[in-house]
Amino acid sequence: MSGGLGLESLVDQQISVITNDGRNIVGVLKGFDQATNIILDESHERVYSTKEGVQQHVLGLYIIRGDNISVVGEIDEELDAGLDFSALRAHPLKPVIH
Repeated sequence: MSGGLGLESLVDQQISVITNDGRNIVGVLKGFDQATNIILDESHERVYSTKEGVQQHVLGLYIIRGDNISVVGEIDEELDAGLDFSALRAHPLKPVIH
């Protein structure tokens, strides 16, 4: 992701960010810079577990450094709203090893 290529079209939309340390942070993209540092509003972290449902921890306004971002994805808000996160089970993501 050099220079935030393609992020312009996602401003003011809900996105999902997977960080290098395996976190999944969801929020509304408010801005980014040439180093792909991003600003998310109304954000929360989704914590996955094989024993409990998906925990959602509210973060609010949140900045993620570009060098800690592995994947940025667009979210289908209608599909996402229909998911029952309390019933989902998954292994937590492992950190990215370079």
